[in-house]
Amino acid sequence: MKKLFLVLLFCVSASLAAAAWGGLGHKTVVAIAQRHLTSKTKENIAKYFDYDLKQDASWMDAHRRDDDIAYTTAWHVYNVDGNHNYDPNPRLAKGDAIHALQIADYNLRHYKDLSDSAVVMNVRMLIHFVGDMHCPVHSYFPGIRNSWPCKLNGEELKSFHNLYDAMPSRLWPDLGPDELAALLDNCGTCKRNKIAKGTPLDWARATGDRSAVIYEINPPQTKDLAPDTAEKSRELVSLQLRDAGYRLARLLNLYFGK
Repeated sequence: MKKLFLVLLFCVSASLAAAAWGGLGHKTVVAIAQRHLTSKTKENIAKYFDYDLKQDASWMDAHRRDDDIAYTTAWHVYNVDGNHNYDPNPRLAKGDAIHALQIADYNLRHYKDLSDSAVVMNVRMLIHFVGDMHCPVHSYFPGIRNSWPCKLNGEELKSFHNLYDAMPSRLWPDLGPDELAALLDNCGTCKRNKIAKGTPLDWARATGDRSAVIYEINPPQTKDLAPDTAEKSRELVSLQLRDAGYRLARLLNLYFGK
């Protein structure tokens, strides 16, 4: 009998208001990854997905409150400590993005022992939470709550968090995910491999180091954000989407490239 994929059965009451990177960002992460998948990886993934994998990039957001997976509701963010290392503290004791990726990683390393539906679910988790963990506001810094309402050039925003969740669409409103992937995918093989190495714990630290800039552009609780906030964030968002795509490609090739 094939093994069911492993989950930790948590009853989660927390609710997060927005989806990291929105549709464009999550699809772009997958699109970048797709540009670097081996033929064997593509062949094996196609056995489980008879459609473009980008269609499931935000599946975990769309279904996060479904009864069967309600325990994943709080898994889209994670904490870092003062040195930007991953911090599994009690604030997110019911699970987080790193925890989700560790589950998906364990299961997909043995994907041939899983049921087809379990493979699909774990891939959905993988592609989404790799994207989530690279979003600047999904890396929770000590003492900072990024849910404060604010304004950008007179535009009322529900929260600072929502601003960065939607930042890809704000920065590249006229591009689709494949076009944006082509724009951001600018590294040669050696640099891609360097970026992609390591584990989600390493990537959490790198994201924390890089994402601190958003609180330099706008200190916490700033109500009227700097007018050039989006443009000052362009490099950060570009690098985070790119690196997430490279890291996702490495994992997919690791699991399905044999």
